[in-house]
Amino acid sequence: MADRPFPLGATAVAAALGALTLGTLGAVLAQAGGAAPGPADWAAVRFTLVQAALSAVVSVALAVPVARALARRRFAGRGAVVALLGAPFLLPVIVAVLGVLAIFGRAGWLSQGLMAVGLPPLSIYGLHGVVLAHVFFNMPLAVRMILQGWQAIPAERLRLAASLGFGPGAIWRHLEAPMLRAVLPGVAAMIFAICLTSFAVALTLGGGPAATTVELAIYQALRFEFDLPRAAALSAVQVGLCAVAVALAARLALPAGFGAGLDRVADWPARAGGWRWVMDGLVIGAAVVFVALPLVAVARQGVPGLAGLPPQVWAAAGRSLAVALASGALAVGGALVLALAVAQGRRGYELAAMLPLAASALVLGTGLFVIVQPFVSPARVALPVTVAVNAALFLPFAFRILLPEARSLQADHGRLAQALGLGVLARLRWVTLPRLRRPLGFAAGVAAALSMGDLGVIVLFAGEQGATLPLLVQRLMGAYRMESAAAAALLLVVLSFVLFWGLDRWGRGNAAA
Repeated sequence: MADRPFPLGATAVAAALGALTLGTLGAVLAQAGGAAPGPADWAAVRFTLVQAALSAVVSVALAVPVARALARRRFAGRGAVVALLGAPFLLPVIVAVLGVLAIFGRAGWLSQGLMAVGLPPLSIYGLHGVVLAHVFFNMPLAVRMILQGWQAIPAERLRLAASLGFGPGAIWRHLEAPMLRAVLPGVAAMIFAICLTSFAVALTLGGGPAATTVELAIYQALRFEFDLPRAAALSAVQVGLCAVAVALAARLALPAGFGAGLDRVADWPARAGGWRWVMDGLVIGAAVVFVALPLVAVARQGVPGLAGLPPQVWAAAGRSLAVALASGALAVGGALVLALAVAQGRRGYELAAMLPLAASALVLGTGLFVIVQPFVSPARVALPVTVAVNAALFLPFAFRILLPEARSLQADHGRLAQALGLGVLARLRWVTLPRLRRPLGFAAGVAAALSMGDLGVIVLFAGEQGATLPLLVQRLMGAYRMESAAAAALLLVVLSFVLFWGLDRWGRGNAAA
């Protein structure tokens, strides 16, 4: 057993994930009975598909020129620009929505500028507002993913193209276009899958019969109508949509066929300058402004209200921190055990780790609501349920971060640990944890920051008391207390990034050990 020390733990984690995911889905299906979605529900399905498709297409279309410009240029601050493009992924959704409203809303900066020249203000609510918020979130993510595709083109291919006298057009046809054909379908499918389960954006900027997503319809059926069969039927539809989207995202990424290089830095001909330098600068500048302005607006609106925050905000912040730390620890612990088992050649655990992607937070929450509601008040178990669902949903992210490092660890030190006869605890203490500390800290930071801003489960279970900070921000916005909402949102952003920074720094603190 010394060479395979983690199968029991991995089996327990896989069983817990299966019970939480498949068990809640079973409860949902059982509750649905013979209920079928009505005309309004199918309208919600159509709106969900349309907004997700538009969000994916627009995000990818805008991301391509930004990624190309970043791939071709080297300038002071380029690293900061790339880091800024990673910020929306960790930003709490409700805060991002507040920032988008501050810029593009009826009383936002852009509308004020339009009214100053005699034009009507913008209206952000509806399909275009939902798509705009999704583009704010997903365009930077698409840039990061497409940029990796550009950087993966071997420098040797560029040198060969230069020796053959290829111009920019020929380089585009023979190198860049094939890479994009390989990368873009997978990126678009992943963004489509993410937007299918978007809840907070639709709750704030959508709503109404013409702009209701499936997730929002589930929430309305459960919270306002208490129609469990309808909520369960909608949840079953949502699971089907998620399963198809995840399968598409996994299959649409195709290899570009460039072959391996020597990992040299690519030297793009466009660095010479000219009009392309100006165009690249404008594209990068526009992307930075688009991402940074909402963040600046939230900070500008939130700072004056920090001193007058109501007491319930600080209590909600404490609950959010507790939920984030607990769910982050559970997600990373479970992901570590599964990653080590997969690295040791155990089959089936990778599928178990990715299983939660087939369901959304609201669907899992609906299933747990159905299960616990006959026995206990949902408000009494709001925080434990939120911790469990967040841990399950963010475990796949942590698993993907840890798996490559776990495989390297097994290849480099597995035989030595076996030869020394190290037990489970000794192996964890002397081999696993010191060498996986860096990815563990990063994974914990990502999981905790994402959990800090989650609004998908707590909104179903929490009563008037016991709200987390994202839910309190949403309630303050609903009550049109925008100054307090902005101040609480700023506090949420600061806590989320401090949590990520602290855990990531802890991981990097002993990376060489």
